[in-house]
Amino acid sequence: MQWWAWIAVGAILLGAELSVVNAQFYLVFIGSSALIVGFLDFAGALGGAWTQWLCFAVLAVISMLGFRRRIYERMRRNLPVMQSGPAGQLLTLAEPLAPGESSRVDFGGTSWTVVNAGSAPIPAGGVARIRRIDGLTLVLHADA
Repeated sequence: MQWWAWIAVGAILLGAELSVVNAQFYLVFIGSSALIVGFLDFAGALGGAWTQWLCFAVLAVISMLGFRRRIYERMRRNLPVMQSGPAGQLLTLAEPLAPGESSRVDFGGTSWTVVNAGSAPIPAGGVARIRRIDGLTLVLHADA
């Protein structure tokens, strides 16, 4: 393969890593390996096509096995914790809710079905914690 083709493939792979959400950081090492092979081929350091492909494979495997986990963990360590939904938030009920019963409440700008999955009743005006979401139903427990 021509040197410019290696560089183009490397650039495309690096760009693909940026455009794919949470691509697990594999394409960076494959793309970097293609760029290195392209620059080595441009410098005349590599011979035939088989040496280019061998160099590419060795660089990709060694860089992924040797560096991926450390770099990926270092980059992800500083990310803030993301709230993935209303689970864990508190909700004040306007009417009493006995264990196992369901009702409708307004929460987050929309109407939800809620069910009391705890063993204690939740009184009117009582605070409940959203434990999980089951389809379109908020599963509640009385907050102590």
